[in-house]
Amino acid sequence: MSNKIRAAITGVGGYVPEYVLTNKELEGFVETNDDWITSRTGIKERRILKGEGLGTSHMCEKAVKELLAKTNTDPKEVDMILCATATPDFIFPATANLVCDMIGASNAFSFDLQAACSGFLYGLVTGAQFIETGKYKKVIVIGADKMSSIIDYQDRKTCIIFGDGAGAVMLEPSTDETGLQDSILRTDGAGLPYLHLKAGGSRRPSSIETVQNREHYVFQEGATVFKFAVTNMAGVSAEIMERNNLTADDVAYLVPHQANRRIIDATAERMGVGSEKVLINIGKYGNTTAATIPLVLWDFEKKFKKGDNIIMAAFGGGFTWGACYLKWSYNSN
Repeated sequence: MSNKIRAAITGVGGYVPEYVLTNKELEGFVETNDDWITSRTGIKERRILKGEGLGTSHMCEKAVKELLAKTNTDPKEVDMILCATATPDFIFPATANLVCDMIGASNAFSFDLQAACSGFLYGLVTGAQFIETGKYKKVIVIGADKMSSIIDYQDRKTCIIFGDGAGAVMLEPSTDETGLQDSILRTDGAGLPYLHLKAGGSRRPSSIETVQNREHYVFQEGATVFKFAVTNMAGVSAEIMERNNLTADDVAYLVPHQANRRIIDATAERMGVGSEKVLINIGKYGNTTAATIPLVLWDFEKKFKKGDNIIMAAFGGGFTWGACYLKWSYNSN
């Protein structure tokens, strides 16, 4: 029995908006079709947040309230809330600050973290440090994005991929062998030209010109991003297995970032794990950026058994990528 404190996931909450944007409906916006989208991405539909004045915090609130109910947690007991998002409600205050107020977490401190599609893993590892030091007992990590707010529905390269959603996990101390075991996180800022939002930051502030030039939408050079993602997401997943002496048989599940079905397949192949161990929900949600991994945990929570070895892997704009090795800490059903 180890005395080392680990950060264990003790509950999962999630939320996806009601509105379903199908491939068929997208055919009315851009020149595309269901077969083309499905064969290249694996996406059939995605959820879109509709409603005046509703931002990412709206989805976070729903996911976190479900998480609090499932874990029977008083919001005043929460020490810290960390929100990984690329689509905050405002530049400031942080979306996490708004969520604290919405749920009544009056004793928590909170902040946002931006690592695009890898944001949840970066957030998980950051939140885990506060548990591992013994300083805090309850840390909530959220991954949430309202991608529809920064997607150009005239750009067929990007509008078919992204959707909206939020997922949240509770981190608490574990003194048995379960919890976060290891992580590898990486960054390469030279990826800027291939995946970014051109305007709205301090380098190119918003102006009439930037709006007219449609520069407030995601720009992606798909082929380059795809190659980087396949190499790095697969590479880091294999590396974390090797570092922890895990064989494919030892891994219960791969929980991959849901960007593209082909990237997921390449990662599983590199790890040597069979398709029955790869958890996928990209078909119904698309790429929800920082929300994909917690939404997979939410969708498949009942599959997990205490002690299951789970590998989570992601790749995102920045470029950012990483993998986490987690021992699941509870039986879900």
